[in-house]
Amino acid sequence: MRRIHKSYIRSDGRSGSKENNYMKTLRDTRKMVQLAVLVAIIVLMSFTPLGFVPIGPVTIAITVIPVAIAAIVIGPVGGAVAGGVFGFCAFLRILFGLSPFFALFLNYNPFFTFVLMVVPRVLCGLLAGYAHSLAQRFLNRTLAAAAASLTAPLVNTILFVSTWILLFGNTDTFVNAYGRGFLIPFAAIISINAPIEAAVCLIVGVAVGRTLIHVFPGNSGNKGLA
Repeated sequence: MRRIHKSYIRSDGRSGSKENNYMKTLRDTRKMVQLAVLVAIIVLMSFTPLGFVPIGPVTIAITVIPVAIAAIVIGPVGGAVAGGVFGFCAFLRILFGLSPFFALFLNYNPFFTFVLMVVPRVLCGLLAGYAHSLAQRFLNRTLAAAAASLTAPLVNTILFVSTWILLFGNTDTFVNAYGRGFLIPFAAIISINAPIEAAVCLIVGVAVGRTLIHVFPGNSGNKGLA
């Protein structure tokens, strides 16, 4: 009887292990599908007017929203991947002539231009994912989603502007083209764009991210791909 009892325990343990492995595989597969959908949305928004909303004299780029959602639903790695796709698409827009203003950047230094377009976007998704993971430990899911939704656009703006100034701010090419005060109107535009982008990302990111976590509660812990 003792031997039979032990065999049942082993059988139950193996069954539980297989079930846990199955659930983990299912959760990771679901996250990969969600990431693929968000990446497709980023590509679509990057090359169509869907990613840009004109508000008066300024144009708001809302492509950062899927990056924030990826950070909320999938985690830091998902946010970084989505941010990388966002940045790479921005670089392709320059190559394809869809961003005339940044053509001067490409002519001056293609590598610096690639760094400017990609690195801040990767970091904004990564840090938004970590902000969500950290906030979940102390706040409810809605506030955690809000933390990530605010982190993504703010980090994107701060790092993008900082990298711009670091790599291109003192170059003769830009001074000759725009004058030494060319950063002043740019800073003014950013000061208008940034709060609007953050507000839009906050509203949409919280609504969509919170809904997806509610529908797929297994994602809320940011496990697996995160």
